[in-house]
Formats: sequence, C-alpha cells, structure tokens
Amino acid sequence: MATITELKCAVRDTLESRGVLGQLKARIRAEVFSALDDQREPRPPLSHENLLINELIREYLEFNKYKYTASVLTAESGQPEVPLDRQFLASELKVTEDASSKSVPLLYGLVSHFLNSGDKGGVFLRGSSLPAGPTASDIGPGSSA
Repeated sequence: MATITELKCAVRDTLESRGVLGQLKARIRAEVFSALDDQREPRPPLSHENLLINELIREYLEFNKYKYTASVLTAESGQPEVPLDRQFLASELKVTEDASSKSVPLLYGLVSHFLNSGDKGGVFLRGSSLPAGPTASDIGPGSSA
C-alpha cells in the first residue's frame, strides 16, 4: 500500500509531466499578487504606449515559454487577456517585416535593428505621452520622495 508521501510525489510528478503544475503555480501567484495589491497606490494608466510595451513583452515571454511570467504580467498590468494582433502591433510601431522576422517576437527585431544599424549617432528619444514622474532635480537633499 502506498504511503501518503508516495501518493503526493506521484500526483506532483503527473501534474508536472502534463505541464499543469506550472500553470497552477502561476495562477496562484497571480491571485496572490492580486489579493496583496495595494489598491490605494494607483498603477500607471494603461495608455496606448503601455499597452504596446506590455504586448511586446508578452509576445517575448510567450515565445520563450515564460508562460507563467506572462500570465502574471497580464494579471498585474490589466492587459487584455487576448493578445493584440501582431499585424496591428507592427502597424502601430511602423515596423515592416519580412518572412523570416515574423518567426520571432517583434522585440527581437527592434533590438536587432538598433544593434545592427550603421547609424553611429544613436537614436534621439522624445518624451512619452505618459505623465512625468519626479526627476532627479525634483528630489534634493531633505526631500522625501
């Protein structure tokens, strides 16, 4: 007759082999984050930029089989459960793809573009449409930020 310990091990091994255990852990983790989340501290708004950035990150996470991390990102960020259409995402970012680039996340293509760009002058970044947080000049001696 099997002991309780042997039974627990058998159930755990079965759940792991079916890929269910990781999903359950991620779901529990997301629910714990949700329960512990301090509702008094508002999240940044899910602006158009945040939506696109989160979607780039989710596509990257899912491509690399970080499904549990992606599920927590979705739960914490308020990102829609259904991913945005990749063509829509590429269009919003004004990215043109070839057949080979469609096999990897857009984030890989963006990073590759900047790493391999012949432009040694770098990229000029403009401020986002998000409200600006405190800057270093706003936080001086005696400040409590």
